[in-house]
Amino acid sequence: MVQKFSSLLRDYAELTKARITTLIVLTAWCGYFFGARRMGVPSLSLGLLEALFGIALVSSGTAALNEVLETSVDAKMRRTARRPLPSGRMSKAHAVTIGLGLTLGGSAYLAIYANLLTGLLVFLTALVYLAAYTPLKKISPICTFVGAFPGAMPVVLGWTAVRNRVEIETVILFAIMFVWQFPHFLSIAWLYREDYAQGDIRMLPVVESDGKSTIWRILAYSAILIPVSLMPVALGMAGRWYLIGAVLMGAALFRVSMGMYYPQLPATASASKAPARRLLRATIFYLPALFALMMVNSGK
Repeated sequence: MVQKFSSLLRDYAELTKARITTLIVLTAWCGYFFGARRMGVPSLSLGLLEALFGIALVSSGTAALNEVLETSVDAKMRRTARRPLPSGRMSKAHAVTIGLGLTLGGSAYLAIYANLLTGLLVFLTALVYLAAYTPLKKISPICTFVGAFPGAMPVVLGWTAVRNRVEIETVILFAIMFVWQFPHFLSIAWLYREDYAQGDIRMLPVVESDGKSTIWRILAYSAILIPVSLMPVALGMAGRWYLIGAVLMGAALFRVSMGMYYPQLPATASASKAPARRLLRATIFYLPALFALMMVNSGK
């Protein structure tokens, strides 16, 4: 009985992509923190817990619905074939019920306990992710660009949950997350190119196997991320230590990105996996570290 319950919990965690939801909640916390600071209210409060809980619900529900839509694709890819739906451990009807319940329930929860704007924005974020980004993955590499919009929304949702409006600081936080996603997701697409090709997912390394376009985009966005990450300093959101840290972390991320260029290997080369994996790890470290430093050094 205990083993069966533990297995069910693992299936739910995989269906709702618990690790990704955790990162979403952490970035939403950053948005709430700065929104509360702008408003002059405590950043650690019941309102924070309510906002993060609602965002986690919608994120989990959207992930579940995404897996429902991509069940046949997941079944073709080695790294996703053992997920609850393609493996047959969970029915689509069950997953749809969970996904809709969490997405709609979380949107309503935020509309009631935060504000109507946040409830509406989180619902629209889920809608764009499911109705635009998900089907585009089978059509064109532009899906990465489209998917970056809902992907950058958690910090906006955290901000609006406390401020009930979109302001310039929100746009800056959104821009950091938006630009960061390109080296992050392109490194994933490079690393799992064969799997994506098997599932007919039209990521850039799949469509252009020589890798040149992917590498130039990784380098361009990694470079752009440096000045974008410094904009909070200009707005007084963070101080000198953040400025120094952002420059150093941005330079380090760009240096790791350069590893994709020297030596310049096609996406089909097995030796190209190692620099792609290093870049992925660097991006995973970069974003929470940057936001944490921004919060610690806020206005100092």
